Amino acid sequence: MTPKPALAVVGATGAVGSVMLQMLTHHADVWGEIRLLSSPRSAGRKAAVRGEECEILALSEDALDGVDLALFLVPDEVAARWAPIAAAKGAVVVDTSAAFRADPDVPLVVPETNPHAARLRPRGIVASPGCTTLALIVAVGALHAEFGLTELVVTAQQAAGGAGAGRAGADTLRRQLGLVAADGDLGTRPGDVRRAVGEHTGPFPGPLAFNVLPWSGTAGADGASSEEERVRDETRRILGLPALRVAVTCVRVPVVTGHSVSVHARFERPVPVARAHEILATSPGVVLYDDPGAGDFPTPADVVGTDPAWVGRVRRSLDDERALDFFVCVDNLRKGAALNALQIAESVVPAL
Repeated sequence: MTPKPALAVVGATGAVGSVMLQMLTHHADVWGEIRLLSSPRSAGRKAAVRGEECEILALSEDALDGVDLALFLVPDEVAARWAPIAAAKGAVVVDTSAAFRADPDVPLVVPETNPHAARLRPRGIVASPGCTTLALIVAVGALHAEFGLTELVVTAQQAAGGAGAGRAGADTLRRQLGLVAADGDLGTRPGDVRRAVGEHTGPFPGPLAFNVLPWSGTAGADGASSEEERVRDETRRILGLPALRVAVTCVRVPVVTGHSVSVHARFERPVPVARAHEILATSPGVVLYDDPGAGDFPTPADVVGTDPAWVGRVRRSLDDERALDFFVCVDNLRKGAALNALQIAESVVPAL
């Protein structure tokens, strides 16, 4: 019998890494050895995977020897340095960082939308999109396949712990909520929330508790943020539509985990809502939850801890029969990161 491939989880102790270890325990057992790698400060600790306690090793060249597939769940700078080393040692690399997403020799893959792209990987690396793109792309891709997408306008409501903020973002929100909870009148006077939070803004440009922040990422071109540019560029690459008109606004909201996206999508021809419902209800990775009159629509508090993209509020645009408006919620640590990477890895296994 052919031995099962060896898997390395690089970044096993991070927020996404912790979710990945849970998924590996519950997904099909297609892996042989699972090697947990992290920074030297985490080396020697233990973590559970597949019901066994595994020692965490420091990321090094020796630790990558004999690995068939490496999942990189690490910051951009770590992936940029170490992913090519893993690939040079013969491993297929699946990377969740932004380090390689714009590289034309690195496919950008969402298995429900463009699984074929993972087959051609000149650098031995496959990139997974960002969590905000993953929140919308499965639903948008399914509709595009039927109706032909021509324009996309999205407002992304990003969780405190997503879009690069990580545990520091989630911890900051929790700390701020403690600071503002005691004053029952807070949020009724100019600047009172900002004064209560003080310097405890963490990775954010202002207070997030009792507030929303219309900014995520760093400054890009023409007033856009890097996160907004990223969603546009990634959507174009995944759908194979390099000239697609995409307008994105990213807003950070006081939610610990779970991205939400308001979507306005315009297509080549009129879109019957009933047919859109049929497509979404039968698309892999999507759950249609759409009965607003009964209070049935997705919210981040309800979908956290689940894998699919939850879609609701599906309706024809009031002024355009070729456009649909809808709302999507996704757990940004699961489909928004760990799950998509694991799906890519599992799709590659037969060729290893």
